[in-house]
Amino acid sequence: MAGKADAESESGQHVPPARTFRATLEAGTFAVTAEIGPPRGASLQPVAEKAAALRGWVDAVNITDNQSASVRLSSLAGSLAAAQAGVEPIMQLTCRDRNRIALQSELLSAAALGVRNVLIMTGDHPRHGDHADATPVFDLDSSQLLRVARVMRDQHTLMSGGTVKPAPDWLLGAVESPPSRPEDPAEAGTATRRLAAKIDAGAQFVQTQFVFDVPSFAAWMRQLEDLGLTRRCRVLAGVGPVRSLRALAHLSRIPGVHVPEAITERLSRASHESFRAEGEKLCSELIAALADVPGVAGVHVMAIGAEHAIPAILRGAGLPPRPVPA
Repeated sequence: MAGKADAESESGQHVPPARTFRATLEAGTFAVTAEIGPPRGASLQPVAEKAAALRGWVDAVNITDNQSASVRLSSLAGSLAAAQAGVEPIMQLTCRDRNRIALQSELLSAAALGVRNVLIMTGDHPRHGDHADATPVFDLDSSQLLRVARVMRDQHTLMSGGTVKPAPDWLLGAVESPPSRPEDPAEAGTATRRLAAKIDAGAQFVQTQFVFDVPSFAAWMRQLEDLGLTRRCRVLAGVGPVRSLRALAHLSRIPGVHVPEAITERLSRASHESFRAEGEKLCSELIAALADVPGVAGVHVMAIGAEHAIPAILRGAGLPPRPVPA
């Protein structure tokens, strides 16, 4: 807990006592997470520096697991660095590079080292990364591994039937791409069924792909609420600052990401000198709009390589500072 229960931030805003990411979600407080990519090098310092810059502004940080199928410092090592910097980590774990023995071992190691939050993903195929000829594993997919982790936690049992003692106590997360056209029954139904399967497997929170079309996302959230899924799993909408026209074009090609024409036109009108500022302003506006969407439990800010911009983006969205642990 924080040393002062009624502390004030440097901006003079009231800061409540610190609490865990799990407690924030359970309390229904609008949560903020961000993403940190570990370095391609044998040093924890880059993760620690980025986490320190986010301390007091986010409830937790995702530490990616060899993102884009490229070799990086491990997500477990990065999670420990973030924790030492005073920010609660969410360790990402992909199924791409490990079989079920290694995956269960990694999960136990994380719990033993104090990592309380695990976000489970299937992972990008190696052909998309820096070792295109690497052999993919994919022994399990994300829903299967979520179920394995839940059984390890709740039933104290490995896939082999062996006993886990002591058992871990994870908060389990997943990812999902919202439908770009929720009015399309086929597309919306596919996304909803995928998410429901992950919730049934054990997901307690989900972070989505980038959201630029808030009305469409809100329509999907209404569908999730009608099915009772938002009561079983907290949904954090993915957002991030667009840093260049090239990045905008890349985002527009990602499956599950819909960039409305009005946003494309707005950013295209920005000059080279003002583009990043306009992208960050847009991100703030999206966060503020998403905070008003029923069922949205928070936002997940993805700004890999631009983590330093996140505090200003959150201030621009009108979000208060986060509680800081002692």
